[in-house]
Amino acid sequence: MQQETKIKTIENSPTSDGSQEVKPNAIYTTEETKNLLKVSTSTIKRMLKHGLIRANKVGGQYRILGKEILRLVSPSLEKKAEKHYVMLKKKIIKVINKW
Repeated sequence: MQQETKIKTIENSPTSDGSQEVKPNAIYTTEETKNLLKVSTSTIKRMLKHGLIRANKVGGQYRILGKEILRLVSPSLEKKAEKHYVMLKKKIIKVINKW
């Protein structure tokens, strides 16, 4: 007896303000992630390439856990990005001052 495997599509129910709720244990495609974050396809590709979003490749397509999307928009990550930006800005100012 062969057992069938059914793939259920992810249903994102809109909240009262029209945005969609990200479920931590749900699995999203890059297209769904793009729509949730309201960014372009090239931005999603860049985030995947630079490791800002961790994903698994299944059948040639990326699958992203909802936890990763939530981690991306969390305040702690924003502070980390701000710290990185400040360090980069200081390096640039140093180089410019040498000119």
